[in-house]
Amino acid sequence: MPFQKVQSEKLSTSVVRQIELLILRGILRPGERLPSERELSERLGVSRPSLRDAISELQDQGLLTTRAGSGIFVAEVLGSAFSPALIRLFGTHDEAVFDYLSFRRDMEGLAAERAARLGSDSDLKVVQAIFDKMVAAHGRRNAQEEARLDAEFHTAIIEASHNVVMLHMMRSMFELLREGVFYNRQIMFRQRTTRDALLDQHRAINDALQSRNPKAAKAAVEAHLSFVESSLNDLRTAERHESIARQRLEHEVGKS
Repeated sequence: MPFQKVQSEKLSTSVVRQIELLILRGILRPGERLPSERELSERLGVSRPSLRDAISELQDQGLLTTRAGSGIFVAEVLGSAFSPALIRLFGTHDEAVFDYLSFRRDMEGLAAERAARLGSDSDLKVVQAIFDKMVAAHGRRNAQEEARLDAEFHTAIIEASHNVVMLHMMRSMFELLREGVFYNRQIMFRQRTTRDALLDQHRAINDALQSRNPKAAKAAVEAHLSFVESSLNDLRTAERHESIARQRLEHEVGKS
């Protein structure tokens, strides 16, 4: 008969599985500090030796890391998706920027569609809360704050789609954007007309999600990222034109 004796699971193994799932589901994020050993053992209801065994196993897996004098942190695993050589290529060729935006348009359109259909009420409340912060930040005209909230808004939609592979893949892509590999996100929030348009586009995305309209959510995300692509293309063109104009000016001044 295909039966085997049921064996009780070690407490440390249960802790490992719980922390693994929290990292897999994106609840514990790269770089996030875990509570102290005393607090964590109390929250989990296990002894400190069992907790230490679990932490040690997770460190061996490369999911947790220790920082001397600071504690235990979720490992910075996102950057491993791309090699340094490939990141350098991305950062030095405009082609990669527009391919990146095309990729985001496809993936985030799908994520928004899934979020409208599968996201929980709590997921959508998170999206709404971030959008409310975006509206408040818009009035303060702080490009850095608006760019940060923009990233949080898009990440919240990915999280609400409840696809863990997409979540970690897109977080890795957003990390490269945060580091300025593809373009400086803050540039998009420096011009009044562009800032107003971006807020309206995020409002359309949020409205579609809150009304649980998958088709409209997908279309709103695609329209938003098409606008970003067009704006960046216009910016690159303006920069080239300005460079040529400066050469003409220097030449003209040099003749006098």
